[in-house]
Amino acid sequence: MIARRSALEETVILGAIPVLHITDAAKAEAFYCGLLGFRLDFCAAVAEPRRDPCYMGVSRDDAVLHLSSHAGDGVIGGVALLMCDDVDALHAEFAGRRVAIATGPVNQTWGMRELYVRDPDGNSIRFAAPLKGAV
Repeated sequence: MIARRSALEETVILGAIPVLHITDAAKAEAFYCGLLGFRLDFCAAVAEPRRDPCYMGVSRDDAVLHLSSHAGDGVIGGVALLMCDDVDALHAEFAGRRVAIATGPVNQTWGMRELYVRDPDGNSIRFAAPLKGAV
């Protein structure tokens, strides 16, 4: 529940959901849900059996992504940074599913351990966890 605010206080922003541009909803669903372990939350397609253009939402734990093949919804090559508690465990999970790893796991100079994968359209999905002892 959100506390009431006076007229002079600003509204609270409750979160952010990256919208990544995709070209093929079926391939994107297979990648995010079949390989990365996300769950399909919704899929708003124009008409079945043709799924594109499509706007869909996927989630895993507290991470939410929206994927769109509609013209004007982002550009190919977007980036989403997802915070996690164990980059190395994700790496092992993804390796077991034969997910191609683009980068990592690697310790970054900014105090994060990161792992990058690319979806079928070249969007970079980055998983990060703070390094122990990093400020």
